[in-house]
Amino acid sequence: MKKQAHRIIWVDDEIDMLAAHISFLEQKGFSVTACSSGEDAIEAIKTSEYDLVLLDEMMPGMGGLETLESIKEIRSHLPVVMVTKSEEESLMEDALGKKIDDYLTKPVNPSQVLMVIKKHLQQNKIVTGQLGRRYIADINRMNMAIGSANKWSDWVDAYRLLCEWDLELSRYHDDALLDTQRGMRKDWDLQFARYYEKNYEKWVNSDPSKRPPLSCDILDRVVKPRLIDGQQVVFIVIDCMRLDLWMMLEDLLSDMYHFEHEYYFSIIPSATPFARNAIFSGLFPNEVSKLFPDDWKAYPDDEISRNRREGELIKGWVERNKINLKNGSQYLKILNARASQGLPKKIESFLSSQLVSLVVNFVDVLTHGRSSNVLLKEIVPDEAAFRGLMRTWFEHSTLYDTMRMLAKKDVTVVITSDHGSTLCQRGTIAHGKKDTSTNLRYKYGDNLNCNPKEAILIKNPDRYKLPTFTMGTTYIIAREDFYFVYPNKYNEYQRQFQNSFQHGGISMDEIILPVAILRPKR
Repeated sequence: MKKQAHRIIWVDDEIDMLAAHISFLEQKGFSVTACSSGEDAIEAIKTSEYDLVLLDEMMPGMGGLETLESIKEIRSHLPVVMVTKSEEESLMEDALGKKIDDYLTKPVNPSQVLMVIKKHLQQNKIVTGQLGRRYIADINRMNMAIGSANKWSDWVDAYRLLCEWDLELSRYHDDALLDTQRGMRKDWDLQFARYYEKNYEKWVNSDPSKRPPLSCDILDRVVKPRLIDGQQVVFIVIDCMRLDLWMMLEDLLSDMYHFEHEYYFSIIPSATPFARNAIFSGLFPNEVSKLFPDDWKAYPDDEISRNRREGELIKGWVERNKINLKNGSQYLKILNARASQGLPKKIESFLSSQLVSLVVNFVDVLTHGRSSNVLLKEIVPDEAAFRGLMRTWFEHSTLYDTMRMLAKKDVTVVITSDHGSTLCQRGTIAHGKKDTSTNLRYKYGDNLNCNPKEAILIKNPDRYKLPTFTMGTTYIIAREDFYFVYPNKYNEYQRQFQNSFQHGGISMDEIILPVAILRPKR
């Protein structure tokens, strides 16, 4: 079936002199209706559907601005391009105030007219065609790079490219490209899990200069040099924030701050009790567990208590590194909306100290809440919706207010995350006893077992710098988009956790994390 031509209405009191222009557009496949007055144009728009209006600004009777106003009252979303002899600023302001979509300055030539029409009517089609070519070129280039990837930075580049394309593709509804992107993510996650598993044990037992930056290296690598240099540092950890989510926030902060970017790999399990303690202490989990043995007794269902020492941990890190802070350090954790009230004032009162640390739990709460809340699942059906909700939250959050306040100060803001999350699609069976931990992407307990193709089994936790609770302590860590289910609860877990965001496993979304260093533009 032949596609219907786009319909354009051209309004000009000297319309007969535009016959050549109209003929040119019709040859290009557009249907053009000619009107010699604003009154005629209004009647035509009331009775027929059009895709775009070309509107002369200077006409006897009903002038261009008056006609524009009437058109928008009838069809508010109908694009209107003003054609004018004048470039006076006041005229443009009046036109923009009345919701003009674009303008051309007389004399116009056919190519100019065609260009502005395509911009408004065919932009998505043109951009999508170019998008596909750019996407394939980028993916092919990166496939070659990670095919022989020996450097951790190759995986950072690959993941950053995927996130950039996630954001760009979400603006266009090209099912073929979106399917390709999902397939590419799955393939690269599989390759990344193999790379990570192959190297991880060696990394945690080597010198920090000979491995990728890990969770326990962030303070030493990013915060310490700036403190020694005398800078005041506000260190912010947004729990469970992935790289694509950070990209949404960065866009909102770009007018206020200059950015430097670094990246690091989360330790495993890529979950709060392990990864965030490693960040604030500069230590691996087995070392943290020895500092506070009462917090790390065997297999509690409630792991929240294991993250109640972050303020103490960062003070311990300062002391071990013999950093002489001006007026010490301050620590604040925001667990809910009530705790966030007055956040900018709280942080400002802390700024007498050289180091201020802040943990924000909103994204983690949203991630967990979505698994059990039908309404949240409806609002956030996929990752694009998750990013959109993250942006909406941040725009209206006290954290954003805090960032605006800090942009007026002489401070360095370091923002990072303790781990990301991945959208789980496949269940994998875990074998363990009743006292096994309840997490869906990782578990620890006595003599656990799993499918070696879908998860990794850690029989010697010490070699992975993980706490040992009993003689038989083992860990299992899910790869890619798998989540653990028990044989006797397989269908129940499938119903509840299929297509849920989880963390603690090995995927690019959970492991490869941003560190942004922000300086105010003042």
